Amino acid sequence: MRLRQEVFVVEQTCAFLDADGWDLHAWHLAGWAGEHLLAYARIFEPAVVREEASIGRVVSAPSHRQQGLGISLMDQAVEKVRSFGPGVPVWIGAQERLCRFYAGFGFAETGERYLEDGIWHRGMQATTDQLGRHPVV
Repeated sequence: MRLRQEVFVVEQTCAFLDADGWDLHAWHLAGWAGEHLLAYARIFEPAVVREEASIGRVVSAPSHRQQGLGISLMDQAVEKVRSFGPGVPVWIGAQERLCRFYAGFGFAETGERYLEDGIWHRGMQATTDQLGRHPVV
């Protein structure tokens, strides 16, 4: 939770309840270098938080950005949600500036943009059949 708070609460100045009670129901992906957490995402199976499966809290440590950690993390997240079965819908609430990044995995924008914690977001969705590895890798 420390990395999530460092980025979402401190760096992005978003006052929100990160400890939302859902972590106990999630799959957690974590990229470590020794004792340092460098990348993280949480994944929910369908019908846990939303009707769809979902990927959220995608974050990389500021000190290690632009090194491909986000791509590797999302490649792993995509593999996990694909394990839920063929044709399963998957949703992600993307910060608008990152929509192109998520599109590289097969997500498409859906619905209107929305303001969350002072940052513009877009819902993005795909099915597990549409998702794949980022083309940069």
